[in-house]
Amino acid sequence: MVDFHPKLRSQDQVNLPIVRAMPVATPVSYEEVPRDVITTERLYPSGFIHPDHTHARGQFAYAAEGAMTVVTPMGNWIVPPQCAVWLPAEVPHEMRMSGQVRMLNAFVHRHAQQASQLPYRCQVLRTSALLRDLISEAAQQPPLYKPGTRAARIMALLVDEIATMQPLALNAPLPNEPRLARLCRAMLAAPSVALGVDEAAGRVGLSRRSFTRLFRAELGMSFVAWREQACLLSAIARFAQGDSITRVAYDLGYGSPTAFSTMFKRVMGMAPHLYRM
Repeated sequence: MVDFHPKLRSQDQVNLPIVRAMPVATPVSYEEVPRDVITTERLYPSGFIHPDHTHARGQFAYAAEGAMTVVTPMGNWIVPPQCAVWLPAEVPHEMRMSGQVRMLNAFVHRHAQQASQLPYRCQVLRTSALLRDLISEAAQQPPLYKPGTRAARIMALLVDEIATMQPLALNAPLPNEPRLARLCRAMLAAPSVALGVDEAAGRVGLSRRSFTRLFRAELGMSFVAWREQACLLSAIARFAQGDSITRVAYDLGYGSPTAFSTMFKRVMGMAPHLYRM
């Protein structure tokens, strides 16, 4: 059974797995379930925000439908439809839903993620057909599945398959330097290619040369490349909400839909109209 939360907003109201009714003896929180992997399936409406929170387990969140923006102290990640995000245990994160989102989660115990060498950093991941089938089947298993059974083998294979997935460069990292961090957070809230290097440098009180050097030293990329990435994340989220290519292009400061489409195809490997299909 999949639960739908059309109006809920607080973390407390959505923090418990509601995939299926559990026996009275089952622990209330999935964190307490004595199994290496616990799965849940949820439906969220577009615009739903899951407030900042952490998990004692690592979280693999697969966007079966819709897109998710994940906000952490280290930066933002966008999870397109049919992709997933890996969040190591104890990483504070907020999740924002774009379009109706059907999310399938696997919460992995620390020793299981260490044994399978799952990433120690947040990553957006591609998903194979096998992984998508596994997470779908795993979500149908009872929370207290018995060791050595088919359900337990599905969970073990699920974790192994997650560990083989290739990461996607769909994040905008945040610098540690306070002035740059404030600038980048403001840009993520309202991304635009119209903000040039000189204006950005002026906002943080640096010369153009000092700004470009500091930015690259902090993040390993230029401000222009980071700005493009921030715009890309916003575009993917807005496409999931149904916004048109033209509207997104102009809102992000591009001079024409063609200029935006060129950037999108170069980064994503396909034109935006094909991505939105």
